[in-house]
Amino acid sequence: MAEPNILFLMTDQQRWDAMSCSSDWVRTPNLDRIASEGVRFTRCITTTPICVPARVTLATGRYPHNNSVWTNVNYTLPPDGPSWIRVVRDCGYRTSLFGKTHLHPHQGDLREKENLLHAYGLDDVDEIGGPRASAVVMSHMTARWSDRGLLEGYRADFAERFANKPHVVRPSTLPLDEYADVYVGQQAKRYLESYRRDEPWFCWVSFGGPHEPWDAPEPYASMYEPTAMPKPVIRPEDDHPRPQGWLDFHMERSSPAFESTDAEDMRANYAGNVSLIDDQIGEILDVIEERGELSNTVVAFTSDHGEMNGDWGLIYKMNFLNGALRVPLIVRTPDTLAAGGGVENNDLVENMDLGPTLVDLAGGELEHRQFGRSLIPAISGELHDEPHREDALSEFRGEFMLMADRWKMAVNREGETYLLFDLHEDPDETRNLAGLTEYRAVEDELRLRMLERISKTQLKEPLP
Repeated sequence: MAEPNILFLMTDQQRWDAMSCSSDWVRTPNLDRIASEGVRFTRCITTTPICVPARVTLATGRYPHNNSVWTNVNYTLPPDGPSWIRVVRDCGYRTSLFGKTHLHPHQGDLREKENLLHAYGLDDVDEIGGPRASAVVMSHMTARWSDRGLLEGYRADFAERFANKPHVVRPSTLPLDEYADVYVGQQAKRYLESYRRDEPWFCWVSFGGPHEPWDAPEPYASMYEPTAMPKPVIRPEDDHPRPQGWLDFHMERSSPAFESTDAEDMRANYAGNVSLIDDQIGEILDVIEERGELSNTVVAFTSDHGEMNGDWGLIYKMNFLNGALRVPLIVRTPDTLAAGGGVENNDLVENMDLGPTLVDLAGGELEHRQFGRSLIPAISGELHDEPHREDALSEFRGEFMLMADRWKMAVNREGETYLLFDLHEDPDETRNLAGLTEYRAVEDELRLRMLERISKTQLKEPLP
């Protein structure tokens, strides 16, 4: 059989539970189909719960403590820096991107930066900024908005939202066919419809949603009833002394003033945006099926990080709690399709494990030092009773989080434990055990494991 095509689907700010194959509050029949024909990893975490570091880590297989990219900064991934996408291209694939990368600053005109993306390993490119950036940067998409008299209305709506109530819920000023996630899906669809090259294709479809603002267009804005949405996780009371960390500062500084139905309204609109993206994914899958290629196409899906959507009284991400940390990850291959699919894998995985997985499926080999682990042994059953990872690591603003089978711990910049959850007894994270004497031994053990992980993932060669 010829080398498989590869469809890499990615969203921005999608929680792990925002799929109907993992929850009951949002309908995603096309993602469900991919899961039913592949393997869904139920315990995937982002290596860092914020956009730029997460995407740099995903592209390089290197943690923030390797890349020195800890938060959203004006960082450009070097043209000759490590990139698994370049390895896929070197395996003989024609590579393409439609949507957001955020591997370089969202400034100026993205159309003038295509050579940079070519250097990363992407042959055919139609890059957009995210929802926020699209109010200030130019791209093929925003130029079209301008030509159609839509750009100034988008900019005015964006400015009003964030000048008053950033979590306001109302439909976009854009018509459905011009909404950014529809643009991305349709551009990818047209590209694949017209693909006539001899090489197998690798297509990265990187949606900017369901990242805020909560502006899903109609009919998706009204698709879900807010009262049917799950209630947010209530922020627990601090009932004992403990060290403080970024989350404490973030809650004190950034907790929005919610009105009575804000969380439910946000979740309903967010669910509508997820379903919109799912419909676009369905149209792309239909094109691949019409081409007669779906049975020999790898489909992989993940997100860069989650969205709190009112949990703990917070919006956005930038913390180590479930809503921001846990993301979906699905891999469907010709082999999983032939085997019947529908497998749920409960191992701990990190979303940067997807890069080496796709390189393996393309028949390539990563030569640069990186710390993603191919999921192929877990997908094929080669691991048997061995887990893919014993623990999972995430980092943000100089802080670290380690998740083991039962425990989840975060330390502040001084190395003090400020979050500790028993995931077996408290999966919703409603009781913070950090600082309690009876859990000091647990903290000590996890801290040693964390230090071991960090020490084993240091780069010996200088960064490019």
